[in-house]
Amino acid sequence: MAIKPEAASFDRDTLRDFTADPRLLLLSLMAVLVGTLGAGSAWVLLRLIGLCTNIAYFQRVSGQTVHFAGTTLPLWTIVIPVVGGLIVGVMARFGSDKIRGHGIPEAIEAILIGQSRIEPKVALLKPLSSAIAIGSGGPFGAEGPIIMTGGAFGSLFAQMFQLSSAERKTLLVAGAAAGMTAVFNTPIAAVLLAVELLLFEWKPRSFVPVVVAAVVAAAWRPHLLGVGPLFAYAGVPLLPWWGLGLCLLVGAVAGLQSALLTVTLYWVEDLFRKLPIHWMWWPALGGVVVGVGGYLDPAVLGVGYDTIRTLIDGGFALHATVLLLVDKAVIWIVALSSGTSGGVLAPLLIMGGALGALEAQLIPFGDPGFWALLGMAAILGGTMRAPLTSTFFATELTGNTHILLPLLVASVAAFVVTVLVMRRSILTERIARRGHHIMREYTIDPFLQTRVEQIMARPAHTLAATTPAKAAIDFFATVEGTRRHKSYPVVDDAEKLVGMASRSDVMRWMRDGVAPEATLADLADHQTLFTGYSDELVGELADRMATADIGRVPILDRRTDKVVGLVARRDLLRVRAYVIREERERRRLLRMGFHLNGGHARSGRVRSGQVKS
Repeated sequence: MAIKPEAASFDRDTLRDFTADPRLLLLSLMAVLVGTLGAGSAWVLLRLIGLCTNIAYFQRVSGQTVHFAGTTLPLWTIVIPVVGGLIVGVMARFGSDKIRGHGIPEAIEAILIGQSRIEPKVALLKPLSSAIAIGSGGPFGAEGPIIMTGGAFGSLFAQMFQLSSAERKTLLVAGAAAGMTAVFNTPIAAVLLAVELLLFEWKPRSFVPVVVAAVVAAAWRPHLLGVGPLFAYAGVPLLPWWGLGLCLLVGAVAGLQSALLTVTLYWVEDLFRKLPIHWMWWPALGGVVVGVGGYLDPAVLGVGYDTIRTLIDGGFALHATVLLLVDKAVIWIVALSSGTSGGVLAPLLIMGGALGALEAQLIPFGDPGFWALLGMAAILGGTMRAPLTSTFFATELTGNTHILLPLLVASVAAFVVTVLVMRRSILTERIARRGHHIMREYTIDPFLQTRVEQIMARPAHTLAATTPAKAAIDFFATVEGTRRHKSYPVVDDAEKLVGMASRSDVMRWMRDGVAPEATLADLADHQTLFTGYSDELVGELADRMATADIGRVPILDRRTDKVVGLVARRDLLRVRAYVIREERERRRLLRMGFHLNGGHARSGRVRSGQVKS
C-alpha cells in the first residue's frame, strides 16, 4: 500500500544560517517611513520640552532648550514641579496609565506581552506628559519617552498593514531606535540598544529594518537638530601599563553605584505604594522634593544636557560636583518612584559622570572629563545591563573613538558587578513587579542543533500489517504488566510504514464492528501520514507536531523509508535535559601529571589511582 508521508518533502540541503525571506525587503522599505516618523517625533518632543520649560520658569513662548546650570531660581519655583506632577497624574489617571514610568519597560512589555500593539492615545499622551514632567523641572532625559513614542509610531504604522506580531515588533523597535538616534545622534548605539534590550532575537528580519530606520533618522538629524556629536570630547589620555586596571576599578564602582540606585529607587516606590492616597497624587508629592532640590541646585533640573557637557569639560568644582551627585540622585529617585513620566539615560549619565569626576581627584593621570565619561558609560552598562550599547553610546556622543577600549573595560566591569549582585535590572524589575519574567540571555536554540535520531525511542515498537483486527483489539485491551502506548506504527514485511493504529481506533472498531478476517493493513488510514526523518532537526519536527497537534510520530530512515524509531512529546524533553547536563556537569578532560620511574621524572597522562610502570 503506497503511503505518502507528510515529511517526505523535507530536504536537509535547504537548511540555512538564517530564516530571512523576501519580506525582509518589505519591512526595510517600511522602516524608511518609520525612521522618518521617529526622527520627527524626537524633534517634536524636544521642542515640547523646551516650550513647557520656558512657559513654566520664564513665562515666555519658545521651543528652545533651557539650561539651568549657573542660574538662580526664586523661591516660588518650588511649586512648578508640584503643578507639573499633578497634571501628569491626572493625565495618567484619566488618559492612560501606560504613560507612567521611563518608557523602556513599557516598550519591552508591549513587545513581549502586548503583541507589539500600542494604543494611539499612548503615542499622543506619552510625549505630552513627558514634556510637561521634564518642562516643569523633572530630572529626566528625553530618551525614554522618545523610545516609547518612536516605538508607538512604529507600532501604529505596522497596525495599518497585515503583519505578524513579530513583524510589528520589528517596526516598533525600528521607531524606538530612530527616535533615540535623532535625539543623541548615536545610530550605532541605538541599534545595539535594540539588540540588547528590545528585540529579544538576532535575526535579519528584525536587525536590518532597525538599522535602516536608525540610518534614516541619522540622515534627518542635521536638518532637524544639528550636526556633530552632542558632547564633543577630544581628550586622549596616555594610559600607563596599569591604566586599564583603574578603568576596570572605576567601572566596578559604577556598578555598585548602579545597584544602590536601583535598590533605593524601588524601596522608595514601595513607600509610595503604602500611602493611603491614590497613585494619581504621587507625582505631585514627588514634585515637592524636585522643587526643593532644584531650588538648592538648579543644575539638577530638566534634561541636564548642559550639565553633562560641563562634566565632560571638567567645569565643576569639587563641592559643586558633590552637591550635583547627591541632589540629582535624591530628586531623580523620588520623582521616578512617584510614577511620573521621564527617561533614565540622561540622569544616569549625570550621576555616573559626577562620581567619575570625584574619582578623578584621586587618579594620577587623565583629566576629570575622561573619568567622568568613563563613569557615564559604566553606569549605563551596569544599570541597563547593556555594555555594548553604553560603550558605543559614549563613543558616538563624544565623537572620540580613541577611548573605545577604556569605555569597554569600564562598561563590562559595571555589567559584571550588577549581574552578580542583582537579580534584575532597573528595567526588568518593574516588569517583574507586574508578574512577568524576562530572560535577557540570547542562546542558540538547542532544538535546532539536535537531530531526531539523537532523541527518538528505538527500536520502534510496531505492529505487523498482517495482524488480525481482533488480535489488535486484544493487544490494546491487555496490559500484561506493560503499559501500552496510545498508538503504534503499522508496518509491512519490509518494515515500511503502512499506517498508525491507536487506542481510539480500537475503540471505534469495537463500537462499529469489523469483519472477522480484517487485518491492520485493511484498517490502516490510507490518508497522508504524519512522519519524521531520523536526520531531521528536532526543532522542525517539534514545530510540525505542535501545528498538527500530534503527540506521537513514527520516524523513518530517509534512504530506505523503514521505520527506525518513534518520537513522543516526552522525548522532546530530552533536548532540554541534554542542555541542563551540558551546563551543570563538570569534568576534567585532560590530566597532566609527573611521576618517577627509575629515578627519572616523566610527564604524561595519569589515571586516578594508577601509576604507569
